Amino acid sequence: MLPDKPAQSAIAAVAERFCKSHRVSGIRIAAEDLLLNLCPLGQPAQLAGSLEDNLRAAAQEVHAKAFNVTLDSVMRFSVRDGHFPFVASADAASGTALLDLRKAIADAQSHRRLRVSGISSYLPHVTMLHGHAIEPIQESIAPISWQVREFVLIRSFFGQSKYEVMGRWPLHAGDSHAAASMLDEDWSLPEGDEPLVDDDAWPV
Repeated sequence: MLPDKPAQSAIAAVAERFCKSHRVSGIRIAAEDLLLNLCPLGQPAQLAGSLEDNLRAAAQEVHAKAFNVTLDSVMRFSVRDGHFPFVASADAASGTALLDLRKAIADAQSHRRLRVSGISSYLPHVTMLHGHAIEPIQESIAPISWQVREFVLIRSFFGQSKYEVMGRWPLHAGDSHAAASMLDEDWSLPEGDEPLVDDDAWPV
């Protein structure tokens, strides 16, 4: 999902302050390219039709209500491919709502023979910077909030902080549908674990 314009500007400002205060260099994500990865591409098995058609059909099955997302802390994730992603993380209430939507999207993909694994290994975040040798850090920030009114299908370009929006699906005012019981797991990670960031996936 994509932050709105005010949230994009606020997140970019946080990244700029961090770089100056901690003297960090690296690859900054442009404000207009900031996103919150929600659910990865499921692994296909005996698909009828093209992968993209099945992803679009799965997205069409998702019924959820609009909700607010708040980012209230920044942290460095574990090293991956020589980069140290620096991210803005969602608060607990946002994490619960985002995980519910993540489960609903994964469940809809499973109906199309696209299996998504590791559903509850999820710490919602927006990557702001891929830095070099950033020391472990976690700080609170002034809350940055926006209302989520849609989710989007995104094609990410490997090794680049760029993406292409392939489709958009609105969220609604009514109650969201319950996720399947097989996906009903706690969203939080065990204490002390640092999740790895997969920003080259093709999420919806």
